[in-house]
Amino acid sequence: MRVAMIGTGYVGLVSGACFADFGHEVTCVDKDPSKIERLERGEIPIFEPGLEDLVASNVRGGRLSFALDGAEAIRTADAVFIAVGTPSRRGDGHADLSYVHAAAEEIAGLIEGFTVVVTKSTVPVGTGDEIERIIRERRPDADFAVVSNPEFLREGAAIEDFKRPDRVVVGTEDARAQEVMRELYRPLNLNETPILFTGRRTSELIKYAANAFLAMKITFINEMADLCENVGADVQQVARGIGLDKRIGSKFLHAGPGYGGSCFPKDTLALVRTATDAGAPVRLIETTVQINDDRKKAMAARVAKALGGDLKGKTVALLGLTFKPNTDDMRDAPSLDVAPALMAMGATVQAFDPEGMHEAARMLDGVVFRDGPYDAVEGADAVVILTEWDQFRALDLDRVKLLLKQPVMVDLRNVYRPDDMRARGFRYSSIGRA
Repeated sequence: MRVAMIGTGYVGLVSGACFADFGHEVTCVDKDPSKIERLERGEIPIFEPGLEDLVASNVRGGRLSFALDGAEAIRTADAVFIAVGTPSRRGDGHADLSYVHAAAEEIAGLIEGFTVVVTKSTVPVGTGDEIERIIRERRPDADFAVVSNPEFLREGAAIEDFKRPDRVVVGTEDARAQEVMRELYRPLNLNETPILFTGRRTSELIKYAANAFLAMKITFINEMADLCENVGADVQQVARGIGLDKRIGSKFLHAGPGYGGSCFPKDTLALVRTATDAGAPVRLIETTVQINDDRKKAMAARVAKALGGDLKGKTVALLGLTFKPNTDDMRDAPSLDVAPALMAMGATVQAFDPEGMHEAARMLDGVVFRDGPYDAVEGADAVVILTEWDQFRALDLDRVKLLLKQPVMVDLRNVYRPDDMRARGFRYSSIGRA
């Protein structure tokens, strides 16, 4: 099938490359000339394991191409996907739909024959209705259907998630659109992937509800971690004990400094605003948002406590800046709260991240960036593990101890064992463990 993907950000590029790998003919369209030029040179603007090879192989195979002008791709497409950004709008937390509406305007003037217009961007309930209105108003004669098809991609595992998903959600009651979507996802039949067809508004809400539930699960275990510290329990054993219950499950029960990234903060806030406007406030999610915001801000105080309460004149090494490993995404990362708070307390912050430092340099004024974990640790009064990259899981701890001014580690991801660290002579603190 012929697919036009509007937007070459995280979702658009991964989805476009995976559809091409399924055998479809995909054109990824973007208004940013530099992004298209880089993609045509084989340079991938985001870090995602396996994506560079996947893009290259499908470009070589003639199934994947990139364009600044999407007119031809949209005219000939069986399906046009809208995969543009929907950031939180300043001031009120609602999703900014200006890019979505602009894409709908462009699509309206170009589609020919029956075309399925698919919303891949995460959008509030009712956005599909608005896209349909925009297209219908401009092209009363157009033959099209607007479909919701939310993405459920985890950064760092996006290709696997696209090709072997738990489910595919498609929001449409149009029979012709359902057949197009079945054909697009037909390769997943080999894995017997469930394709759930729902109403369009239901599909839009499923995406928000899923992310809000996972954010709430993370926040729950973080609160349990605080309780564990006060009563002398171990949050990792608590998580295992409840996670073995199949009704609960073990995923997203890892205590830490709070959730971040491109989805959870934005989507929970948008759901709160949508629910409030609809007269059905979601109090659990409102509280989740507040607790998570407060938690990230409180992490610097843990570091100060580990150093006796005073950070003036001290140097703190941060290992990891991105919101999670295997991505260069800095959006709403805990480091954006932790590093400024440490500096406000008088500390010098030197940091290293395997993939995120280029982006972090634009967002963290005053941080000294180092070339590796040991460079970051050298001369510091304490080292803080903020993102659980694999290379931080097997540090030469004897070397770390020698490089530090004093043997203090604050492990905000529970990478190491408290007994082992104390046996090595570290003053060690972690999350939710005695």
